[in-house]
Amino acid sequence: MSVKDEGYTSLGRFIDLLLDAICVVDKSGRFEFVSAGAERIFGYTPDEMIGMKMLDLVLPEDRERTLAAAEEIMAGRYKVDFENRYVRKDGAIVDILWSARWSEEYQQRVAVARDITKNKNAERRQAALYEISEAVHVAEDLLSLYGHLHQIIAKLLPAENFAIALYDQDFNQLDFPYRIAVAENNVAHFGSVNLFAEQIIQTGESSLFCPVCETYTFPVGETPINPHISWLGVPLKLQKGVIGALIMHSTPGARTYTAQDCELVEFVSSQIAFAIERRQMLARLEHIALYDQLTHLPNRELFYDRFQKALSRAHREASYFSLLYLDLDKFKWVNDSYGHSVGDMLLQITAQRLLGCVRASDTVARFGGDEFVILLERVDSAHNTLLVAQKILETLSQPFELADHQIHVFPSIGVAFYPEHGRDEQQLLSCADDAMYKAKKNGGNRIELGYPGLRGKHLEALMI
Repeated sequence: MSVKDEGYTSLGRFIDLLLDAICVVDKSGRFEFVSAGAERIFGYTPDEMIGMKMLDLVLPEDRERTLAAAEEIMAGRYKVDFENRYVRKDGAIVDILWSARWSEEYQQRVAVARDITKNKNAERRQAALYEISEAVHVAEDLLSLYGHLHQIIAKLLPAENFAIALYDQDFNQLDFPYRIAVAENNVAHFGSVNLFAEQIIQTGESSLFCPVCETYTFPVGETPINPHISWLGVPLKLQKGVIGALIMHSTPGARTYTAQDCELVEFVSSQIAFAIERRQMLARLEHIALYDQLTHLPNRELFYDRFQKALSRAHREASYFSLLYLDLDKFKWVNDSYGHSVGDMLLQITAQRLLGCVRASDTVARFGGDEFVILLERVDSAHNTLLVAQKILETLSQPFELADHQIHVFPSIGVAFYPEHGRDEQQLLSCADDAMYKAKKNGGNRIELGYPGLRGKHLEALMI
């Protein structure tokens, strides 16, 4: 036995009592000595660890910075607070706090490892809960919230392939408002995702499929398309029941999910469910505040907000936009003759016809009664605006089949151009409104441009 080995044996009689682990690594990064405490931390016996390459036990995501830290230590820098994560023999992830120094005499790194997993998990959980709560306030809409939630989960465990499934109890309908998949053959995985989500929502229980853990099976006895990846699903529960599920799966060759991962996601799942419900409620309130409840078109308030943004963009980019102010002729006659329920149906169909005449980037708003205003952004000529107006005129002139009656109503349309007819909200709306009333005065079922005196060469210039 060498003097070095005798030293290790003598030292081992005392340090085996330590909860921390003392590790000695040679210049190539292989363990030469570990104390008994290493088994409590890494799951391997000291004999198993001798000769193993230290980096092979490090979580892949932490290997690059672990190598950088090892190089600093070997260069003579003493480390007292380096943290990284290791994969235990049983697959669990442990957080390690290291203090280490380099022995130039023996060409070894000598380090003390402390398991800080419990503290780190508590920190991650609390941080995640705080971030989830904040996400409700900073997310502009539900899709933005789902993206935030994905990012939060990705800080806790691998979540490249992630989906949020929501279940509508009233309609018994499962929907995936958010699904990100980066694995190969993603389309083939969608069937397994649906199956997995349905099972979790039906049972209300978390499920873990791990190829190397025989204690876990895929839902309802089915086999996933790729049995070499692991799956993790956790239900989203509220007092009223299960509203959905969080679904994720690994990629081939990546680390598998563990029971520890499942517990971590379960811990934050209630907060996530509450966040989704709260944002849904806010979305409903925003819709009520900003959209007409009959036609579901933007109301005045939302229109004015978009109008101001259009003005700012047009000024900044030196671009153009147009306004169409529209009123339905004979609408009062429809209400008086057939009743308000038929009049409401007429307005709803009118809204759908108008949406079919414009681009998704344009805004069709209901100002009240039978008045509609259309904002056409980034139009390159008055001619194109008038083409849209003509299309609307022809579309709304088609008969409406309502209450077993064929009803004819015709629109009066006023048109204003930015900047020719004004450079602010009041000027442009007044111009388009005046043009619309002129169209009605002239018999309706027609298009009129702003400024009644606009004719001749100036109009021809606008039409180019």
